[in-house]
Amino acid sequence: MIGSKVQVEMKGDQHILEGTLQSADDYLNLHLVDTTEIADGQRLRSLGSVVLRGNNIILIVPVEN
Repeated sequence: MIGSKVQVEMKGDQHILEGTLQSADDYLNLHLVDTTEIADGQRLRSLGSVVLRGNNIILIVPVEN
């Protein structure tokens, strides 16, 4: 899924992050670029480059183009 757009749901957060998956490691730590925060179907803000810690990730969903 490297290079494709994904949505990520994090623990304890009502928001979803959507971005392009740049890299991942054995612990499922993710580096997303062009990331935006989504809540209730609305894009809230642009976050740019984000590193997510794997043990806080609940769900990763590929985004259809």
